[in-house]
Amino acid sequence: MNVIRCDEPEYLVWKWRPLGQDVNSTSRENSIRYGSSLRVKDGEVAVFVYKQQNGAMQDFIEGPYDQTIQTANFPVLSSIVGAAFGGDSPFQAEIYFINLQGNNQIRFAVPYFDVFDPRLPDHGIPVAVRGTITFNLTDYRAFIKLNRLINFDLESFKKQIKDAVSKYVKGIVTNIPSSNGIPAVQMESRILDINTQVEQYLKPRLEGDFGVNLKALDISAIDVDKDSPYYAELRALTAGNTAKTMNAQTDVNIRNMRDMQQINVKNVDETLRIQREEAQRAQKLQTETNFIGAHSINQQTEVLKNAANNLGQMGNMNFGNGGGMNPAGMMTGMMMGSAMGQQMAGMMNNMGQNVQSAMQQPPQVPITQYFVAVNGQQAGPFGMQQLQQMVQNGQLTQQTYVWKNGMAGWEAAGKVQELASLFSAGPGMPPPPPPTD
Repeated sequence: MNVIRCDEPEYLVWKWRPLGQDVNSTSRENSIRYGSSLRVKDGEVAVFVYKQQNGAMQDFIEGPYDQTIQTANFPVLSSIVGAAFGGDSPFQAEIYFINLQGNNQIRFAVPYFDVFDPRLPDHGIPVAVRGTITFNLTDYRAFIKLNRLINFDLESFKKQIKDAVSKYVKGIVTNIPSSNGIPAVQMESRILDINTQVEQYLKPRLEGDFGVNLKALDISAIDVDKDSPYYAELRALTAGNTAKTMNAQTDVNIRNMRDMQQINVKNVDETLRIQREEAQRAQKLQTETNFIGAHSINQQTEVLKNAANNLGQMGNMNFGNGGGMNPAGMMTGMMMGSAMGQQMAGMMNNMGQNVQSAMQQPPQVPITQYFVAVNGQQAGPFGMQQLQQMVQNGQLTQQTYVWKNGMAGWEAAGKVQELASLFSAGPGMPPPPPPTD
């Protein structure tokens, strides 16, 4: 009995035949009997092609498979071999093994062709492309429909793919400057972008035209003929535009930096002005609070003095007894004056206590605020409590530059004596414990 298997180390399509028979032989020496052994390795498929009057019929056996040939395994055989032969009669079939695991690699090189930059549409720059494609076979049914197995030759097949790839690469690269906006003189530096675009274009076409799967495309080089006079002309144009763009961008950046500095200066001046006005207003309010009691005493004293004078004159008033001194009026005036004197004394005592209490209050502590340089930009102002929090968060270190009103310029925080206490302990760490007796 025959042992049907493929022992080739490298292949894409391989036709089985009995030992000593021609590859395209269809003589009865190629007949296969029931009970013959079929071995299909993992990663390959065996295709049985039967010649019938109504056309060819196929059976596909995917590996791994190692069994004897039986009607149960090959349903087509039941219509070929009659029962009268008892299952022993030979049958004719062509058997092909297709490799589904192997990768096939093709190197290609597209000789110099003209690429036109949109800025100089009449000046073609010679460009050559070299690379490699890697493909394998996954959909063997689609592959069989597109390729004749009996006449299949791998080298001829690779040449067909190579010619198609060269055509597609040339067509895509020719239009790269106009379709992608990549200057022709910069295509070498954009090789990865061009590789991706060519691969996306090639993959569906290789599947549709040849039935193979494109695993990878590697464009190794895009050679531009730098000796071409058109290349030098386009290079000068590109370099000139690039220099102009860089100069314009530099001018814009300088203007933006100056504008930002002016804005920062104005912000600092405005902030300091507001702080000075707030401090002056607070000081004024404090002064008014301290002396408002004395002012009230002066005003009320004048009122009481006028009232006492008026009441004292009541002793000279005529109540109808013929004029002269009026004892009753004098007594009334004395009583009223005494009461008002007591009232004024109590009022002055209370006011004095309030003034003394207000005078004993300490003046408002001036608020110290610093600006902090962060990534070349100033931030703030921040009070001491905020600065302490920034030290604990690691946002303010001894090397961070700070400035406040009255300083000649920016100084590192570690050199400012007023801020030394902020760095006496590490961020987020308590100060050293007190010494023990």
